Amino acid sequence: MIYLDNSATTKPCKEAVEAVSAALTENWGNPSALYAFGLDAARALRAARSQTAAALGAEPNRVFFTSGGTEADNWAIFSAAKRMGKRGRHIVTTAIEHHAVLNAMKELENQGFSVTYLQPDGDGRITSEALKAALQKDTILVSIMMVNNEVGSLMPISQMARLTHRLCPDAIFHTDAVQGFLKVPFQAKSLGADLISVSSHKIHGPKGAGALYVSPRLKSFPPLQVGGGQEQGYRSGTEATPAIFGFAAACAAVSAAAKDDALREQSLLEHLVSELCQLDGIVINGCHEAPHILSLSVPGIPTQNSINILQDAGICVSAGSACAKGHRSHVLSAMGLSPEVIDGSFRVSLCRDTTQAELDALIRVIQTGILPRRRNT
Repeated sequence: MIYLDNSATTKPCKEAVEAVSAALTENWGNPSALYAFGLDAARALRAARSQTAAALGAEPNRVFFTSGGTEADNWAIFSAAKRMGKRGRHIVTTAIEHHAVLNAMKELENQGFSVTYLQPDGDGRITSEALKAALQKDTILVSIMMVNNEVGSLMPISQMARLTHRLCPDAIFHTDAVQGFLKVPFQAKSLGADLISVSSHKIHGPKGAGALYVSPRLKSFPPLQVGGGQEQGYRSGTEATPAIFGFAAACAAVSAAAKDDALREQSLLEHLVSELCQLDGIVINGCHEAPHILSLSVPGIPTQNSINILQDAGICVSAGSACAKGHRSHVLSAMGLSPEVIDGSFRVSLCRDTTQAELDALIRVIQTGILPRRRNT
């Protein structure tokens, strides 16, 4: 199998697998217990938090574990609105966010909040100028993703956060960094965002873990859920230590070579784009600025047909969200691409394990298995 759907999930690295196994078979105590076995688990949990914080460039006491990126996004958005709702009712986000953000925004609109959706340009970029024009006196929250999960466009998050805090000093700035974490360089302490969401299974960790960074600027922040007071009272409930320990192990392993891995992936992606551009009938969607994401289209061949042809050749790619519940991609639609291009699009996403040989195989199948069907339609 050639796996090229790493923006959906990644293969857990051996360090993560070993950490999960140890948590299930050896150090499986409850971190809240006050006897030695529980205290051992608590020490391991503190170490995991420190490892995750180091990869984020954050203070360990500002990193709070969640079940994944969706939960972190929901917590950030709903709690920010709860905290700031008496000061204003206006929120700014983009039309190309992950549905973990977009559907949360819809819920807030149902509660009476006003949401401005910034529109991308034809390459999938959102500019600081567009954000500046959207900010209002009663803006309380800005939520903008770091890397778009379909076309790989990068947003100027640091610039946007500074702009927001300058023009709307009380507003909270959140970024969904799920596709940016350990792919594009940033340090939470210096990025300027008040809230940062990340996920384990996008960085070769297990599913079921993620984190929300909460800046020291937010001296009080509404909890996600209440109960026994875990996660400093922000997210009560017994910690999912196997997933958390695996997440932390992946953070340590991947961050150690993140810069070199990103450079290698970027080189592979640029070669792939160069080769695809030589094929008649291929359309490259967006700017693919991130080192690991490429959206392409074969107009005239439905997305699912292309996915099936590639699957038959042992290659896994994604429709992105183009076929989610039968709807066209909201990202490509917002970019103004034609229905024919959108309906023939699919996403290729790389990771540190991707090889040149795998991408060459992809190119061969596109050239010999997909494009001839377009000429025959």
